Amino acid sequence: MKFKVTSDYTQGMKMYAGMIITYKVTPLFGIELNWMTEITHVDEEKYFVDEQRFGPYALWHHQHHFKSIAGGTEMTDILHYAIPFGVIGRLSNKVIVDKQIKKIFNYRVKAIEELFGEM
Repeated sequence: MKFKVTSDYTQGMKMYAGMIITYKVTPLFGIELNWMTEITHVDEEKYFVDEQRFGPYALWHHQHHFKSIAGGTEMTDILHYAIPFGVIGRLSNKVIVDKQIKKIFNYRVKAIEELFGEM
């Protein structure tokens, strides 16, 4: 899946509740879609939550939790999402989307390990 931030968000910018982040995503078959999330909760260095405001999901609620551990920080994600289109969406989730989301999160784990080392 291609994923590009299109808002004025820059790395190092302080996150805040109410922050809107826009993206271009290509979730399936090369079709580019707009996606907008809002940061709804922030407790600096502990967690933040992003929720979809516009995009390909019927529901997207993503919690990012951070915990200090010896030698670094442990990151844990809690994701709740739903696919639109009723039965067709549920079937698509079972066959395609769930696997794709797992692949994206697995990629992120590997990228973080390459940047910061494996714990």
